[in-house]
Amino acid sequence: MLLLTLAALQMASAPLRLDTAQCRPGTAHPVIVRITGFANRAGRIRVRLFGGPPSSYFDKRKALVRTEFAVPRSGVVEICVPAPRAGTYAVDVRHDVNGDGQTDRQDGGGASGNPRVSLLDVLLSRKPDTRRVQFSVGDGNTIVPVTLMYLQGGSVRPINGAN
Repeated sequence: MLLLTLAALQMASAPLRLDTAQCRPGTAHPVIVRITGFANRAGRIRVRLFGGPPSSYFDKRKALVRTEFAVPRSGVVEICVPAPRAGTYAVDVRHDVNGDGQTDRQDGGGASGNPRVSLLDVLLSRKPDTRRVQFSVGDGNTIVPVTLMYLQGGSVRPINGAN
């Protein structure tokens, strides 16, 4: 009985892995984006992978991979995106709270490296420093943690106590 209880607890705390069809066992360069800090569990979550010259990072026309899922009700969310080869990449994440496909004031976002973002950066559409957001992908899984940030008053920051 104790073993069953421990197994149930372990399963309850395990991250929820949302895999794209292209990111199956045997994928040479899987990037696992571990997303935390949701303000709520409504809407959709989008992850994009960027490679190539840093000037192309965060340009929606230059995304190598784009995937989107409904936000799960609870737990840490991991989304697997396949990198085409070993190299240097960046990811961005958007929590579309109302699921309308538009960026609204209540939506959250983040990027690899969890760069600080100011309200002025958002208003002027400034990209984060590429040295801060880049990560290397080799053989095997690459884990990329991203903490979502939301507009709160006059600043953009993670939500205290977010799930």
